[in-house]
Formats: sequence, C-alpha cells, structure tokens
Amino acid sequence: MTAATATRSELAVTAKDRYEDDAVAVNRVLAGDAEAFDGIVARWQGPLVNLAYRYCRNRGEAEEMAQEAFLKIYRGLAKWRQDSRFSTWLYAVASNHYRSAMRRKRPVWADFEKVEQLMPTGDLSVEADEASRDEAVRRAVTSLPPKYRDIMVLYYFQDKDLSETSRIAKLAQGTVKARLHRARKILETKLAGLLGNDALEASR
Repeated sequence: MTAATATRSELAVTAKDRYEDDAVAVNRVLAGDAEAFDGIVARWQGPLVNLAYRYCRNRGEAEEMAQEAFLKIYRGLAKWRQDSRFSTWLYAVASNHYRSAMRRKRPVWADFEKVEQLMPTGDLSVEADEASRDEAVRRAVTSLPPKYRDIMVLYYFQDKDLSETSRIAKLAQGTVKARLHRARKILETKLAGLLGNDALEASR
C-alpha cells in the first residue's frame, strides 16, 4: 500500500467515524439529550468559524456568526435527512445564514479596485509578497457578487469537491461549473498583471 493510498484510507475512516458520531449525537438530541449537541459543536466549530471568516474577514465576527449558525442548526436538527451527509446539511445551513448576515451590511471590500489599497505603495505588481498576494485574492473573492462568492468560498477555500459544493449550494453541477468559470474570469480580469494568473490556486 502506498503512502497516498494509506492517507486516503485513513481520511475515509475518519470521515465515516465523524458521520456516525454526528448521527448518534443528533438522535440523542432529538430524544431529549440537549448536551449531546456539544459533540457536534466540538467537531464542527473550527470549520464553521473558518467558513464564516471567508465571508466577513473578521475573526471576532466570524465566531459570532458561527455561534448563530449553530443555533439554527440545533433548532433545525429534525430537518436533517439522515440518508445524506450531516456535514453537507450543516454547511448548507451555515452558508445560508452567512449569506443572509452579509446581505444585511455592505462588504468592506465591495470594489475590486480597493484591493490595491492592501499594499503600502498601491502597486501590487512591485510590492506584493506571497502573504499579501494571498490576502488580496481572498478579499477580492469576498467582494464578488454573492452567487459567485459563495461557490468560490466552498470550492476553493473549504476544499469541497464539485459534487459536495453542488449539494451544499443546492445547485446543479453544471450551474456550479458555470459560476466557478465566470468567477475566475472576473478575478483574472481584475487581478491580471497584479498578482499573476495562478494567484487563486496558490491562495487556497
């Protein structure tokens, strides 16, 4: 068995164990054991805070948004169809909440031109180091129209594959592909010559 095969096998076992743990916890909560939800929070708090951060770019706000998302998840546990992954449903609930939260306020980086302000000289082509380049791309993605931003966040920054991105966003895979393509084109147009064509992949 190769190292890569072993790693994939370990990840598959971990995912299976997590799915089973989540299912047990959900059933216990629905049976009246509210404390069983603590296990779900422990397993998913990090991922949901990170997801929220991709939307708002503020760690404190991301933690608050994640707490609100967990409340919605708790109240909606009975809606999870247990023939599908709990993580898919959980991400869908959280993503919907984050989109609603972001619609209630104007994004700080609502204009691609403001990406240049991340650099001291305003000249990304000269001054951008790797960390600043990555941050510029992430903020540029945040400023995309929501229907493109949400897909990009899931696919590029949460490492979801096309199938799971489609399920979480509740969109056909063809629609997801089209939005990813359009979003990349927008970013390439705005950032070409400033950060390089491979900046998006490098910032994942």
